[in-house]
Amino acid sequence: MADILEQRLPHREVPALAMPVGGIGTGGFAVNADGSLRQWQLRGIPNHRGALPLTGFWMRVTQIEPPLDLVTMVQGEPVADPAAPLVTDAEVPGWMRRAADRVGSFRDASFSGTYPIAEVALRDERNPVAVDLRVLNPLVPGDAETSGIPTAMFELTLTNTSDIAAHGTLAGSLLNAVGWDGMTPIGDDPMIAATPGLGGNVNRLVRGRGWTRVVMDNPAFDESHELAGQMLLAADDESAAVLTRCASLEHLVAFLESRALNDGRARLAQAPTVADPQLNAPADGAGPSAPGSTWAGVVGVPFWLEPGESRTIRFCMTWWFPNRFVDVEQFGQPQAQWGASRFHLGNAYALRHLDAVDVHASVARDWESLVAQTCDWTRTLTRSDLDARTVDRLAAQASLVRSPTCFVGADGRFYGYEGSLGASTTMWSGSFGGSCPLNCTHVWQYEAALAGLWPALERDMRDTEFDVMQAPSGAIPHRLRVPTYLPQMWHEAIGGPEEPALDGMLATILKSLRDAQHGAGRDWVDRRWPALRRLYAHICERWDADGDGVLRGIQPSTHDIDLAGVNPFMGSLWLAALLAYERLAGIVGDEDAATDARRRFASGSKLYDELLFDGVHYVQKLDDGDPVDFQWLTGTLSDQVIGQWWAHQLGLGRILPEGHVRSALRHVVATNLRRGFRDFAHTYRVYADADDTGLLMCSWPDGGRPAVPTRYADEVWSGIEYQVAAHCLFEGLDAEGAAVLDGLWTRHDGSRRNPYNEIECGDHYARAMAGWTVLQATSGVRVDELEGTITVSREGRWPWFSSTGYGTVTVSGDDVEVACARGRLDARIVHV
Repeated sequence: MADILEQRLPHREVPALAMPVGGIGTGGFAVNADGSLRQWQLRGIPNHRGALPLTGFWMRVTQIEPPLDLVTMVQGEPVADPAAPLVTDAEVPGWMRRAADRVGSFRDASFSGTYPIAEVALRDERNPVAVDLRVLNPLVPGDAETSGIPTAMFELTLTNTSDIAAHGTLAGSLLNAVGWDGMTPIGDDPMIAATPGLGGNVNRLVRGRGWTRVVMDNPAFDESHELAGQMLLAADDESAAVLTRCASLEHLVAFLESRALNDGRARLAQAPTVADPQLNAPADGAGPSAPGSTWAGVVGVPFWLEPGESRTIRFCMTWWFPNRFVDVEQFGQPQAQWGASRFHLGNAYALRHLDAVDVHASVARDWESLVAQTCDWTRTLTRSDLDARTVDRLAAQASLVRSPTCFVGADGRFYGYEGSLGASTTMWSGSFGGSCPLNCTHVWQYEAALAGLWPALERDMRDTEFDVMQAPSGAIPHRLRVPTYLPQMWHEAIGGPEEPALDGMLATILKSLRDAQHGAGRDWVDRRWPALRRLYAHICERWDADGDGVLRGIQPSTHDIDLAGVNPFMGSLWLAALLAYERLAGIVGDEDAATDARRRFASGSKLYDELLFDGVHYVQKLDDGDPVDFQWLTGTLSDQVIGQWWAHQLGLGRILPEGHVRSALRHVVATNLRRGFRDFAHTYRVYADADDTGLLMCSWPDGGRPAVPTRYADEVWSGIEYQVAAHCLFEGLDAEGAAVLDGLWTRHDGSRRNPYNEIECGDHYARAMAGWTVLQATSGVRVDELEGTITVSREGRWPWFSSTGYGTVTVSGDDVEVACARGRLDARIVHV
């Protein structure tokens, strides 16, 4: 059975498809559907337009008789950018178009894969050698270190499709970008580009132990400089020909065109330090690169293929940039006393590896194991009873954790922006860096992929909330200031919204129970209970002072504004949080706290339903004196029963009447799911246009739209779509859930938008990780390590994940069989 999905997508039909390649917190790049390498962000600073000229794969194919001599880029022909609002995933770098015009490329490319494995098949009737490219970065659920290796592993299989022998050279190339700021465009000719930061770049050859490597440094920078680091390109043929210091495209082409069958490689047995043993070859560059310029390294592996014969050649890229500093403007009030300080954060991966050479040594040693472990992950999905489209999109959820939106500092803490700056944010911010720092509780309350796949990293975010962010009052500001030893935003306007977001604080309670269920255990809850009590007390005193279980007053929210009055968005989150708090109180044996939460829940559940359910859905009712701007009143808010979505995830039962919740969800989908936006008046950001289908944040089908409606009402947020769709599936509203997912996934099918980049206020937006809950909602499988149970409810073969391992569970009638792909599962089966 397949490791990856076998559907082949012609690159001309999916020009916006770009799969990220990189580990947790390592930075990386993307492989496009045409096989090209784009979006270079090795230092971790987001920049979707980051391009490294001369970087990719190249091939010269020759046949003796009849004569053939063909040099080509190993990627599909560039296609026109289909252009969609606020995204750049389909943009072809200028240097790449010009190189394709000069050298040529494969006419046809087709993409298939299950994240993080990408496969691109390259074919051209003019070329007798077909190429099948496979690239991955290792991914192991539960193992953040193996999933955080700064590498790209390539396997290129060459097949002679003709009836006569073909021979030639397959070359990989990588630009030495050590010293590049990650933002300033590098010119086509890197030796005359005059790019700030480049210059003094040094490439050196290292052969042996089955590999040929070009190691790339820049000793012009002190080792502690933020731009210092190391890169490496290697091929698994220790007698490969090398152009250690390539100066231009013409230099690279001359190297390929000079290749001969009599290539002198025998002399390498006695002289392994010779880069190119062939005497009739172009001269290599020499010395450090000139100021403002750099070298590319090229490794060329010769091949001879008889008719029908195939050969697989491995290439590896590794990188190591240890000195991360605060590189975005943080929220909160300006702090003049910090002056010109550049606060150090570092990268955790750099503490595990000495340099890029050390990274490569471990990758080369463990290649087969790393591939096998990654395939175990993809097989767990592809061999389940999930349909192919769902497998594809669930696998892609992990790419958000491994995008530049997230990183792990040298202190071991996990950090997350809301998203990555880019075209989606240029109307208010720049194109480079992280969007809306940092660990934003009200956005990250939606995500479930990190919690499901790497629960220890998710739990680290709770530790940061309790140990660093929580104020003496018990409140938790919704943004983190880094480094964590700096004063937090306890007594200052934060931004987006100004005061600590209530929904983010409610999520901290909910996530604490989820962390306990995902392996944190009772001891962790005991340790965190005093902080949880302070948080709960703050919420009660500020918004539920009369103890009736209904929140009132100004309620700062993820909509970047203050909600008010009695509203089901904040109210349903509160009801779910009360049940979660009761459960947590039971764990630590705090009977008074459990009783208080249960009393507030019983009253609040009844009152919210009586006050807000209008017979069809839940509305908002303001109290005297409440602000009227940015409210929705009788409108249909898509997120109106979000708390029940949370309750399903955590096994908390019903927080509002089942029939009313289902009625509300049906109304949300019937009212807000719009098919076609050509006649729609966008008031702000455009995430769905033309003939797209998308779920509006809010609408007023019966009129009554306020003069100043809730902010973002007319936008389509993928995170909200995932939340609503998964909730529909939890409730058995399969048609409604499928309709929302179909609209979302069709918009991001690669034709105009990238399935690996669901944007909102930034690329690779964290809220989109709500999509992971589609797995639980579809499969009916829930692991609760606190109770020691795995609950199953639907027949079929389904994936399961826990902090101790992952695998599949097969349910057939009364028979349930649990299989482990990794680790173990210590749980009894509950069949409902």
